[in-house]
Amino acid sequence: SGPNITPEYWRRPDANQDSFSFDEHGNRWLHSGDAGMIDDEGCIYIVDRYKDMYISGGENVYPAEVEQIIFGLPQVGDVAVIGVPHERWGETGKAIVVLKEGQNLAAEAIIDHCKANLAKFKVPQSVDFIDVLPRNAAGKVLKRELRQQYITEKSS
Repeated sequence: SGPNITPEYWRRPDANQDSFSFDEHGNRWLHSGDAGMIDDEGCIYIVDRYKDMYISGGENVYPAEVEQIIFGLPQVGDVAVIGVPHERWGETGKAIVVLKEGQNLAAEAIIDHCKANLAKFKVPQSVDFIDVLPRNAAGKVLKRELRQQYITEKSS
């Protein structure tokens, strides 16, 4: 809330409607879409984006946490984790991995590494390898494109 918040998204009435609201006192609020937490000392941490979160078996999974674990493998150059439809669990994780040049790594090794470092419901159920992740002009991974691509391939 406050005068430091942008008045609106330029030429994006849909984004304006989804991102701004007023409270009971008439204060205007921006809903950034960031998922965060406050620690015991009052420090704020941004952990991921709500739109990237998926729910697996009733549990919230923030892909950034899973990606950080996968980045711990020295062969991994880039990674994105997305939620994909699953009949039993609603959604499960799919890791999309770019290996560093000249490196080899089996999907099972990535899953085993995740099993050793994450709660069971956070472990990706599948891994795909690609050459490069799609990114926007600001360098952010286009997870929406990855999800659309996976759903299109799965339904073909």
